Amino acid sequence: MTTQSGPPGDEKSLGQLVSDLSEQAARLVRAEIDLAKAEITGRAQRLGVGGGLVAAGALLALYMLGAGIATAIIVLDLWLDLWLAALIVTVALLLVVVVLVLIGINRIKAGSPPTPTRAIENVQQDIDALKAGFQS
Repeated sequence: MTTQSGPPGDEKSLGQLVSDLSEQAARLVRAEIDLAKAEITGRAQRLGVGGGLVAAGALLALYMLGAGIATAIIVLDLWLDLWLAALIVTVALLLVVVVLVLIGINRIKAGSPPTPTRAIENVQQDIDALKAGFQS
């Protein structure tokens, strides 16, 4: 049994058609794997950015500790208005730390779990198309 798929005289056997189908299916699977890798890489990058923001918040928390210590020294050594100014700086650093950590946590949540959603959807569409092709 042969089929005509190209110009006259270009006949392919059933074995050749099955071989072509197998080769195309392998290429499709490789393409889907590449898509999954790309998606996971993108999500991992977002996780890295979130982790960096949390680290920046932790670094500022160390500065906040220094400001708190400076505030205690000023309270003991100088008059009331100066310690109040130092306390205001400490509270401002605390607010910056809270904002950075919350943004970092949101970025981490947005990137996890790193599942290749689009690749999974494409594979499901490919399976549905193959099922439809075999049913007709």
